Amino acid sequence: MTKADIVNEISKNTGIEKVTVLKTVESFMESIKGSLSKGKNVYLRGFGSFIIKERAEKTARNISKNTTIIIPAHNIPAFKPAKTFMSKVKN
Repeated sequence: MTKADIVNEISKNTGIEKVTVLKTVESFMESIKGSLSKGKNVYLRGFGSFIIKERAEKTARNISKNTTIIIPAHNIPAFKPAKTFMSKVKN
C-alpha cells in the first residue's frame, strides 16, 4: 500500500477531500520524523512505537580493497508494533 492508497482509503471512509487528507498524512509523517530527529520516541497506543535504536561501533571489511574499516556508532529509526497489532497480523 502506498501513501496515495492510504490517502484514497481515508478519503473514501471519512468523506474528507483527498487534498486535506494528503496534507494531514504528510504532516503526521513530518511530526514523526521531527520527533525522532530530536531523539524522542513516538508512542501510538494500540498501533506501535517509532523508536530510535543505537547501533554500536563495529569493524567491517572492504573486500575489493582488502582493508578493514570502522563503522562509527549511529542511531537508526525503527518501528515496534503493539501486541494487539501483532496478533491481528498473525491471525
